[in-house]
Amino acid sequence: MWKFAHPIKHRIEETRWPTADEAARSLLFSPVRIGRLEARSRTWVPAMVPWRATADGFVTQQNLDWYRRFAEGRPGVLVVEATGVRDIPSGPLLRIGDDRFIPGLRKLVETVKEASGGETLLFIQIIDFLAVKRRPEKTKYLQRFLQVSERHRRAVTQITGEHRWLTANDAEVRSFLESANDELLERILSEPELAALNFGYRERVTDTQLQHIKRLPQELPDIFAAAANRAREAGFDGVELHYAHAYTMAGFLSRQNNRDDGYGGSPDNRVRLPLEVFRAVRDRVGEDYVVGVRFLADEVIAGGSRVEDAIYYAKEFARAGFNFLSLSKGGKFEDAQQPKVGQAVYPYTGQSGYECMPTVLSDEVGPFGRSVPLVAAIKRAVNAADVQTPIVATGGISTFEQAEEILRLRHADIVGMARQALADPDWCVKVLLGRGDEVRRCTYTNYCEALDQAHRPVTCKLWDRLDLDEPGIATVDEGRRRLEPPAWR
Repeated sequence: MWKFAHPIKHRIEETRWPTADEAARSLLFSPVRIGRLEARSRTWVPAMVPWRATADGFVTQQNLDWYRRFAEGRPGVLVVEATGVRDIPSGPLLRIGDDRFIPGLRKLVETVKEASGGETLLFIQIIDFLAVKRRPEKTKYLQRFLQVSERHRRAVTQITGEHRWLTANDAEVRSFLESANDELLERILSEPELAALNFGYRERVTDTQLQHIKRLPQELPDIFAAAANRAREAGFDGVELHYAHAYTMAGFLSRQNNRDDGYGGSPDNRVRLPLEVFRAVRDRVGEDYVVGVRFLADEVIAGGSRVEDAIYYAKEFARAGFNFLSLSKGGKFEDAQQPKVGQAVYPYTGQSGYECMPTVLSDEVGPFGRSVPLVAAIKRAVNAADVQTPIVATGGISTFEQAEEILRLRHADIVGMARQALADPDWCVKVLLGRGDEVRRCTYTNYCEALDQAHRPVTCKLWDRLDLDEPGIATVDEGRRRLEPPAWR
């Protein structure tokens, strides 16, 4: 995991919790319009991937228990985890790429509505992602995956001075490469080949030599639209299109996107497919259904998009008719740390990953509300364009004082808490009752994120070892971790 050269360990901020009367009169617990719906408060639980679905993407009892527990805290909006829009294998992540997934998702909706007393709006985040393979052993990559070409033969000839390599067969070239050290391989292999060897093969939206990548602009609008329609049929109050982090749509928005087919290069070309996807979704679900977007305020990678790009996209999205804009930061493959052999690269291990989920080991700015200045700049630009689309701020927000100030200063319209909600799903209820001093505060050590990186069921260290003898609870790791926090009494 990436760290600052000289990190400063920050303490969890001291805070004063409001009385019940103060909370009731606050901006945070005031209603907000989102499209044609009204959220009862400006509290928001962003999408988190808990690794609780079946291996083929169906809702499990553990999914139901997970979302029920958040719903019991009655946030204004709860967003279901990134859910795949295509009917392809994706491990224990929820999917919505076929009608057979609708019954389970409908049960999830019913569970949340019952647990929240109908007070929580439920959106589902829908996502497309490209292929990412595990880092291979050197021999396996060179013998099975590398496509030997004349370019390799010429490079070996130049290095050795032996012209026989120009007519050598593939097996001989592979054998030479196997014995070559890293310095020689860097001279022989192309940049994509080196990346596949050292990090694992990964598709990019710029790989237009691959027909299925080239055709993404023609295929994705209908795929997203069909998924959004299933979400509506399942009973979700809305969908959040996932245009953030290391995934397909974020790749199109990235300043690194240099496609030459009208879908890359200039900002208006980079935003073209994201807008076409939105319009297809809107046409399918209708004007009365909530459609929002999650995208990046800053990619935090060399040659990547910055806040000025995000401002341009935000204005385009707002004018197009998105019902909310939810901002994140970083979380990219491009600066991720090298995985171990046999493991896949994880997009939250580099500096961009740190900025997505900062910890208490930080710089002088610290981890709390670190992205809020970017969100504020985006909101100012959107409002200056005479559009009032609600803006959601997230990232290192855990106290009432912090959230209320963000709203009071008009840095955002809604405040999202992910890790804090995981630490204490009852945050909203406790604060509304004037019992904020009973909130279980997130310590921002990213225990949860480490579990996510290992593709293990996500829990919080503040509660996953409590009351393990409680009857009827679900556990993992041979009973050493409980899967949901104890009920608040």
